[in-house]
Amino acid sequence: MAERLKDIFFTETSLNKFADTIKQYYPEFDKKKFLALVFDENWESLELKAKMRHTTLCLHETLPKDFGKALDILKQTAPLTKGFEVMVHHDYVELYGLDNWDLSLPALGYFTQYGSSEFAIRPFLDKEPEKVMAWMNKWAKDKDEKVRRFASEGCRPRLPWAMALPKFKKDPGPILPVLEKLKNDPSEFVRKSVANNLNDISKDHPELVMDWCEKWKGLSENTDWIIKHACRSMLKAGNKRALQLFGHGDPSLLIIKDLKIEKTVTIGENLLYSFQLIVKGEEKTKVRLEYSINFVKSTGKLSRKIFKITENDYKPGTYSFSKRHSFVDMSTRKHFPGLHYITFYVNGEEKAKAEFKVEKF
Repeated sequence: MAERLKDIFFTETSLNKFADTIKQYYPEFDKKKFLALVFDENWESLELKAKMRHTTLCLHETLPKDFGKALDILKQTAPLTKGFEVMVHHDYVELYGLDNWDLSLPALGYFTQYGSSEFAIRPFLDKEPEKVMAWMNKWAKDKDEKVRRFASEGCRPRLPWAMALPKFKKDPGPILPVLEKLKNDPSEFVRKSVANNLNDISKDHPELVMDWCEKWKGLSENTDWIIKHACRSMLKAGNKRALQLFGHGDPSLLIIKDLKIEKTVTIGENLLYSFQLIVKGEEKTKVRLEYSINFVKSTGKLSRKIFKITENDYKPGTYSFSKRHSFVDMSTRKHFPGLHYITFYVNGEEKAKAEFKVEKF
C-alpha cells in the first residue's frame, strides 16, 4: 500500500531539517522549544493539513513577533525547504499577514516559486478581491511559470481542498482578464490551470464560458487545448453549445438498441453490458458515448457519476459494444447494496436506461 502523505512529510527527520534551516538564518531560534511544541500528545493523530497548521502555530511561538522580521527569515529559508514543509511559509502569511497587505501579497508571490500560494491567497481574495486581482493581473505577466500559474489557480472559484470564493462564483468577471493574459501561455502547466479555472466557472455560468470558448476557438493550438479541457463538465452534462463547438453530430441520427445488462452484480465483481450503436445519415459523424450510474450511498440516497465510453468519428452503420463496469471497492468509492440505475447518452442526449441490483458477496 502506498504511504500516506502525512507519513511522508512533517516527520521527525524533515522537521528537524526544517528547524535547522530556520536556525541558519535566525541564530536565536529555539529549535528545542519548537520541536517540543510540534510533537505534542496530539501530533500523531493529525492529518496532513492539520499538521501543517499546527507547525505554523508552533513556528509563530518561536519566531520574532514582528511580522516583517519573521517574514524576512521565512523568505531566506524558503528556497532551502523541501516537500510539503514549505507550505508552512504560505500558511504563516495566511494566518498572520491579513493586517499587513503590503508585505503579505509580495511575499505570497515570492513563496509561490517554491510551493504554490494558491490556498493562502484566498482569505485575501475573499476580503478585498479588487485589490488582490490587481496583483493577480501583474503576476500573470511574470517570467516564472509558477507565478503565472498561481495567478490563475489562486482565483479559481471552486479550487479543490481550498476555501471557496462565493463572490467569484456569483460574478467571475474579475477573473477573466487574468485568463485572457494566459490563454496563449507557452507553459502547459499554466494553460491547464486556465482550463480548470474556466471549468470551475462553467459550474455556475455555462453560457459565459461558452461565449469565451467560442471566441478562443481556432486562435491557436494552445487555446484549442484549453477550451477542450475547460468544457469537460459541460460536455459530460450534454451542453448543446459545447457539443456543437467540438463538432458532435446531431443526436437524432444516433440510436442505441438491443441493450443487454445483467440484472444483478455482486460487490467485488463486474457489471457486464452490451448494446448496438446505430449511426444514421450519409456522412461520418463525431460521437461522444457515455453512461451514468446512480450509485446507492451509505445513506440509501443515490449519487450520479458519469463515465466516458468513447469519443470518435463513425461512418453510417451499426456498431456493437460490449463493456464492463467494476464494482470493486476502492479508497475513492465504496459500493453499497440496493437498486442502481444506468443511463446511456449519445452526444449529450439520453438514449437508453436500465436498472440492476447490487448485492453483497
